[in-house]
Formats: sequence, structure tokens, C-alpha cells
Amino acid sequence: MTTIIVPRVHDLGGFQVRRAVPSLQARSVGPFVFVDHMGPAVFEPGRGIDVRPHPHIGLATVTFLWSGTITHRDTLGSLQDISPGDVNWMTAGRGIAHSERTPAALREGEHPLHGMQTWVALPKSQEEVAPAFFHHSAETLPHLRREGAWLRVVAGRAYGEESPVKVFNDTLYVAIDLDVDAEVRLDAGHAERALYVLEGDAQLDGTDIPERHLVVLDPGVAHRLFARSPVKAMLLGGEPLDGPRHLWWNFVSSSRERIEQAKQDWVEGRFGPVPGDDEFIPLPDR
Repeated sequence: MTTIIVPRVHDLGGFQVRRAVPSLQARSVGPFVFVDHMGPAVFEPGRGIDVRPHPHIGLATVTFLWSGTITHRDTLGSLQDISPGDVNWMTAGRGIAHSERTPAALREGEHPLHGMQTWVALPKSQEEVAPAFFHHSAETLPHLRREGAWLRVVAGRAYGEESPVKVFNDTLYVAIDLDVDAEVRLDAGHAERALYVLEGDAQLDGTDIPERHLVVLDPGVAHRLFARSPVKAMLLGGEPLDGPRHLWWNFVSSSRERIEQAKQDWVEGRFGPVPGDDEFIPLPDR
């Protein structure tokens, strides 16, 4: 039976983020250990996203937008705007710090933001891999259009296509846009899958599913997604993790001791500076 997960909602001053994973019902889905839905929001002039430099280990962050632009900077010296349809994949590995901010030019007027940010846990054998950052523009991602459905393979493989994004596990990550009355079969070729409906009036196998919720899907079942209004959704999953993971703040690891080391490294400045962004988020008290 499918399981519907109600995300926890965080209000960041007029901008809402909904966290569906981890939850009591799903600590992970495939390699995904963190699933956030950002927005939709429209910022007033002068306002925007300002996520100060902060550290990560043991994971890869994946950012995908339906609207808006975010500027990424990191300790490798990367400087990259991500726009709708692009994908930013940042492999933290043994350690990286980055910031995410709305570009100054956009702040001159009203501007929207809507998208998803997820964390993929790295396999145990790759947790200490060298950090890296990759940007893939929208036109490089495989996509299929069929009878009112637009499917974009953001990362991993699905529908006979494979994304150019380098992944470490068998991965499923597909952006789905449906017109009214369009229907699509959900790729069933992965061990674990979930569907997050960002917006729209949708049905799964004839049953209504609420927007802004995550549905954990039945293994091996080619569920049918039907749109009673325009729908935006993300299909995600892949192979199960190769063991439990510990999550603390922005750190993911199979080892509690490694997370303690990362805490100390951040306090003592060993992650290094983020060029062009001299602020930082202090280590939380808990």
C-alpha cells in the first residue's frame, strides 16, 4: 500500500519550505535522505534567499527549480547561477561549504522562486570522496513529451533515458509536468520510489492525492498519475542505502564519530572560505 507523508512546514519569513524526508514514515527513499520543497513564493523588491556559507559532508546536494534563480558559491571557487530546468549537483564528500543567494539584479523587482532541493547520501565507500561541483543546463537533460506530459530526467535513469549528472547510486529523479487530463505511467524500474506533488489536483490510480505531500509508492507497481488540473511533481528514489545514516545539521555519515569531527572542523575553519561570500552560519548549539 502507498504511504502519504505530510511534510513539516518551516516559515522563513514569508517563504515556506516543506520537508518530507526524513520523517517517521520514511528516513530515506533510495539514496535520498532529505527532500525539501521550496515555495512557491514571490519576493518583494529588495528581498530574496540568503543562505549564508555552511558546511556539508558525506552527501550530494541536488537543486532543481521551476521558477526563479539562485546563485551558488562554494569553497572550490565555484560561482554559478541556477535557473529553471537546470540542475546543480554538489558532491560534498569529505567536506565542502557553500552559500545560496538570490542574485542582486533580481532583487530590484518582484521575483518568484519554486523548486526542490534534495540530499543524496553517498555510498559508504565514497563518503570521503573529493568534493566537486557540477552544473548541467536545462537543454542537456533528457526529456520526453507525450500527450500533455513533459518528463525531464534530472538525475539517474528513467523512461529509457539517462541524465548526464554523475551519480554514485542507482538513482531516480524525474521532474513531471502534466497538462489538464494528461496521464503518465510512473517508471517502476527502481527498488524504492516516491512521488512529491508540488502543485495541482492529481490522482494516483484513480485516487485523489493532496498537493505538497509525498507518496511512497509500492515496489514494482507501474502506478498511473492523472492530472485534473495542471500538475507539477517529482518522482524520486533508487537503490536502498547500504546501511543506516546519521544526520546532524548539514552533515550525513555512516559514522557518528565522523560527524563529531566535522563539527570541530567547522568551528576551527578547516572547511576553508567561500570566495565572494565572507559570512557564515555558526555551528548550532544542538
